[in-house]
Amino acid sequence: MNRKQFLAAAAALPLTGLAVKLNSLNKFVDELNHTAKMPVLFLGHGSPMNAIEENEFVQGFRKISHEIEKPTAILVVSAHWETRGTFVTAMENPTTIHDFGGFPQALFDVQYPAPGSPELAQAVKEIVGSKEVHLDEKWGLDHGSWSVVKHLYPNADVPIIQMSIDYTQPASHHYALAKELAALRRKGVLIIGSGNIVHNLGLVSWKNLNTVGYAFDWAQTANEKMKEYINSGNHAPLIDFHKQGKEFQLAIPTPEHYIPMLYALALQEKNEELTIFNDAAVAGALTMTSFKIG
Repeated sequence: MNRKQFLAAAAALPLTGLAVKLNSLNKFVDELNHTAKMPVLFLGHGSPMNAIEENEFVQGFRKISHEIEKPTAILVVSAHWETRGTFVTAMENPTTIHDFGGFPQALFDVQYPAPGSPELAQAVKEIVGSKEVHLDEKWGLDHGSWSVVKHLYPNADVPIIQMSIDYTQPASHHYALAKELAALRRKGVLIIGSGNIVHNLGLVSWKNLNTVGYAFDWAQTANEKMKEYINSGNHAPLIDFHKQGKEFQLAIPTPEHYIPMLYALALQEKNEELTIFNDAAVAGALTMTSFKIG
C-alpha cells in the first residue's frame, strides 16, 4: 500500500481524533519503506507444551529465525482463531490467551507481551479488496501464535497481529485471500501460518505422545504426499484436499490446522525456494512439518 492509499483511507475516518490517526498512519508508512522481500513461514506448532519444553522442534524454530532478517512486524494466521468473517487484531497491547486446559501451571504462567500494531491491522483491512476485514479489539494472541513466535523472538519486541480464519469459507477462498497480502512482504512484515498439516487428535496414540517419529501409515502417507505437492509447487490438489483420498481425510478431519499452510503457500512466488524443516511425526496422528519460503 502506498502513501496515497493510506491518505485516502484516513480521509474516510471521522473528524474526531483524525489528526492522531493520520499521524499514526503516516508513521507506519514511513517505517515500512521498501525492504528486501521477507520470507514466509508455515510452522507446525503441535502441543502447547512446545512453548516451555526444549526439544528438536523449538530448536528448529530458533534456527530458522536466525536465517531471517528481523521483521518490522509479524502477521500470524493461527489455527486457533476461527470466526464468521475475517478479523485482524487491532489493539495496542494484545493479551496472551491460554486457550487450552489440562496442562501444567507453568504453561499458564507464560506471557508474551509483544506489542500489537493497529497500523498494520488497518493496512491489512485496506489492501484486502475481495472482502471486508474487521478490526478486532478483544482476541489477543492465542497459543497458535505465541507458543511458536516466542522461540523466534523471545524478547517480544516485534509488533504482532493475528488474522482469523473464516470458517464459513472454502480452502480456495483462503488461498486467494492470502495472495492479497503479498505486498506486505516487501514492507518488512513476516507472515506466518501456524497449524499442522496432519492433525487428528481423535486418533492420537497417547502412549506415544512423546515419541518423535511415530506415525500411523495413513499419517505418513498423507504427509509425504503433501510434501510432494508442496515441493513441486503443485498447489491445486492441496487446495482440493477433500478430494485426495482416505489418507487426506484422516489427516484433515477438520480444516482449521491445515488452512494456515495454504495461506503460506499462496504467497510463494514463481521459482521461489521452499525449505522444509521440523519434518517429523508425533503420537501417530500429528506431524510437525514446517517450511520457509524465500
